[in-house]
Amino acid sequence: MRRRQSLNAFFASVFSAKAGPQESQAPEVREEAYREDDLPLVEKDCVRNHLSNLDVHKSMGHEAMHPRVLRELADVIAEPLSIIFERSLRTGEVPEDWRKVNVTPVLKKGKKEDPGNYRPVSLTSIPGKVMEGLILEVIIKQMEENKVIWSSQYAFTKGKSCLTNLIAFYDGMTGWVDEGRAVDVV
Repeated sequence: MRRRQSLNAFFASVFSAKAGPQESQAPEVREEAYREDDLPLVEKDCVRNHLSNLDVHKSMGHEAMHPRVLRELADVIAEPLSIIFERSLRTGEVPEDWRKVNVTPVLKKGKKEDPGNYRPVSLTSIPGKVMEGLILEVIIKQMEENKVIWSSQYAFTKGKSCLTNLIAFYDGMTGWVDEGRAVDVV
């Protein structure tokens, strides 16, 4: 019990000093910044798909709702959640519960007795994560349609990794060598 208290004290001091308050600060939204036509509708089917694809092996958020429950109830809760997501996008406000986190210590390596061997992990609201996924999907789609992301972009691009980047680089270099061109690599 004493170790838990020392871990709590350690993380409370580190978290409050580095990251600020445990509730995120929502930016103020200017009414004229967005028009009704600019924001996409949050479709019930998209919400259902995201809920159906939740990883049941992930941890619960601070609201103590297991991902398996949300996944199994996807058909029932998709419509109410889509309404909440839509309203949140239109108003620029996020439900207060989704802004709260539960910080849990996870052992990195070393002795369990040393609080410095733990790292804090923030357990956030699962519906909030689903909404983040929906927003990310819309942003990526918009960027692809407007050709903002080049084909040479590998970092933070779905389906591309360090390995695919290395293969493309190797393919390009060997092609130039086969053509008899001079190739220098640093």
